[in-house]
Amino acid sequence: MLVLGIETSCDETAAAIVKDGREVISDVVYTQIAAHKEYGGVVPEIASRNHLMKITLVIEEAFSRAGMRLSDINLIAVTSRPGLIGSLLVGINAAGALALAGDKALVEVNHIHGHIYANYIEEDFRFPTLALIVSGGHTELVLMRDHFEFELIGQTLDDAVGECYDKVGRLIGLEYPAGPELDKLAQTGKATYDLPLIYLDKDKYDFSFSGLKTAVLNLVNTKKMRGEEISRADLAASFQHSVVRVLVDKTISAARKFNVKQIILAGGVAANRGLRTAMKAEADKLDDVALTMPSLRYCTDNAVMIAAAGYFQYKTLSK
Repeated sequence: MLVLGIETSCDETAAAIVKDGREVISDVVYTQIAAHKEYGGVVPEIASRNHLMKITLVIEEAFSRAGMRLSDINLIAVTSRPGLIGSLLVGINAAGALALAGDKALVEVNHIHGHIYANYIEEDFRFPTLALIVSGGHTELVLMRDHFEFELIGQTLDDAVGECYDKVGRLIGLEYPAGPELDKLAQTGKATYDLPLIYLDKDKYDFSFSGLKTAVLNLVNTKKMRGEEISRADLAASFQHSVVRVLVDKTISAARKFNVKQIILAGGVAANRGLRTAMKAEADKLDDVALTMPSLRYCTDNAVMIAAAGYFQYKTLSK
């Protein structure tokens, strides 16, 4: 089955053609980072306007690289939620128009499910599987007992981890997108600052990052008031240690409780070097539990993951 995937949930306009949920035929992504950089974050109106300008070109390029036409496609999958409303509507309308014009089946895909299925491009799923989704808008632990069976067992009660990274990065003077830059900076420092490890209830799997963000802000302000210099590298390392330790500990605890055979990392923050290293170190201690992490190109928003998820969603609903 050939699936055309379309992704416009935030600031990437993407289209891809994927065969049977895994074989990538073409993959096109237009990023808007430069357009939003001067504002220090994504501006919804600018994002949707850029999607409108690029969506047709990106889809045409996906077909061109694949050497295919709309008539060759069996299914169209498009991100429908969650995301920026204006941005989502651009992709949904484009997908709907193509499905109507080509008389093609259409499935609307949850963006989170897409991030999970980014892992399937390179690795089979071993059920039960536990997925940690970490991005600018989401922090969730999801248990899967089969394809397209999702059980939310934990989530952030306030800020998403990626949002926290961006805000802390901006606080210490890093340019947008600050999250990846903070990760790089953390590799050069040491966790010398005393920042809290916020576990909430250790028997549950929810997260909270607003208190950690506030602790960093208070530390920076206190140092400035006293005229003391802050080591940006050490602060980045200290912050990353607090975030990663909680994410990894809760994930490993849930993996043990639910006797999973696989742990999956998903979302933009799955590209974080500190998180990948720490999760591997702890997952290696578990018996018969595989750790799967997507290639860096599939961590950030893309249409390959939407096509992969759409394939399994369509197969599941068609049973």
